[in-house]
Amino acid sequence: MTDTKSNTMWGGRFAAGPDAIMEAINASIGFDQRMAKQDIEGSRAHAAMLAAQGILTDNDAEAIREGLLTVLSEIETGKFEFSTALEDIHMNVESRLKDIVGEPAGRLHTARSRNDQVATDFKLWVRDQIDATLEAITALQTAFLAQAEAGADHVMPGFTHLQTAQPVTWGHHMLAYVEMLGRDASRFTDARARMNESPLGAAALAGTSFNIDRHATAQALGFDRPAANSLDAVSDRDFALDFLNAASICAMHLSRFAEELVIWSSAQFRFVTLSDRFSTGSSIMPQKKNPDAAELIRAKIARIFGANAALMMVMKGLPLTYSKDMQEDKEQTFDAADNLMLALAAMTGMVTDMTANQANLEAAAASGFSTATDLADWLVRTLDMPFRDAHHVTGSIVKLAEDKGCDLPDLTLDDMTAIHPAITGDVFDVLGVQNSVASRTSYGGTAPTEVRKQIARWKEKLA
Repeated sequence: MTDTKSNTMWGGRFAAGPDAIMEAINASIGFDQRMAKQDIEGSRAHAAMLAAQGILTDNDAEAIREGLLTVLSEIETGKFEFSTALEDIHMNVESRLKDIVGEPAGRLHTARSRNDQVATDFKLWVRDQIDATLEAITALQTAFLAQAEAGADHVMPGFTHLQTAQPVTWGHHMLAYVEMLGRDASRFTDARARMNESPLGAAALAGTSFNIDRHATAQALGFDRPAANSLDAVSDRDFALDFLNAASICAMHLSRFAEELVIWSSAQFRFVTLSDRFSTGSSIMPQKKNPDAAELIRAKIARIFGANAALMMVMKGLPLTYSKDMQEDKEQTFDAADNLMLALAAMTGMVTDMTANQANLEAAAASGFSTATDLADWLVRTLDMPFRDAHHVTGSIVKLAEDKGCDLPDLTLDDMTAIHPAITGDVFDVLGVQNSVASRTSYGGTAPTEVRKQIARWKEKLA
């Protein structure tokens, strides 16, 4: 039997309540109860504005204000009983408000609709979530900065195509992710600024004939201004898509580092040791220490990408203004937000706890002819050789080392002069990996001096 409260919501238009299946597909209270705080915040601002405009009496507005605080307290303490028959958080709150304050509760919905109400609630929720995400990003950047500072001088191989390319410093590699996360933070910040217009007062789609003050409610809710078009205000979900787009790019960055951790912690690399807090063992192989947290981050990212694509698909064919399809916006966004926050927290823990294995990193940096570019640069600087010629000579020297089964610093001067007679013993000054990284002093380069400059810049920026 359908709760009789569900019929009162629709007034006299429907004689019977909805079928149980219709109720199941239509109800959103199972997930949109997460917006209770925002819903009550919006209702309080709306009631205060109605009173200020003389649309509500001060006594009714005060009763509504106190009643809404009671409802919020019940929800926060777990005493509130949510009803599927009442469909959503808006009607659940209003129904309970009526139980508490009686007739004044029925006046709260004057000059608004659930269309502008849900758009306002959802915007407020996404805005709060962006603020939480920015804090989580800063925490992860701080963890990467600590690693960068501790390993500013540590040498490791830089890769292209996952092949050894040139030596870089551990600090430089860590700072690359600080930069990525900085762009992520800027995208979330941009999204927050762009979305900060209030839909409240747009009503169902056309505005209202009541003498409301939309600027007052916008200001009360921390918006920069009211949305300028009532049709757009109730049908816009760009703000959720902006959030999901930013979340997807941020998640992609997390997944890239998760992949590096999986590779680096393997027995074949041993570049890092992950803490026991973020690793698991094997049920059959006692020697195993698996980077499960990194792997799970890598997998959970798919859910964030999926939410982004799903909401795009929901919105792509909708005429103005509101359609019930848009109820599918929240579950996708809530799930993506939860998984992004979890991934950020897990990654922060892993980065904070991981240990860079300096000896293994340096040994790997010295392998694979990683200083070949330094040799070519030396030929250009010292012998005034065109770079293309230097590239050819260096390639011949690399092949000789490969044939001899050694690395470039292990060749003799005679070996090198046999390929080009003008080469002198000074060439060995550039073939060590420490010398190589120290020489990369261009702005944004891998030299420890440059790494420390960037660390100082980021510390000041994050402070």
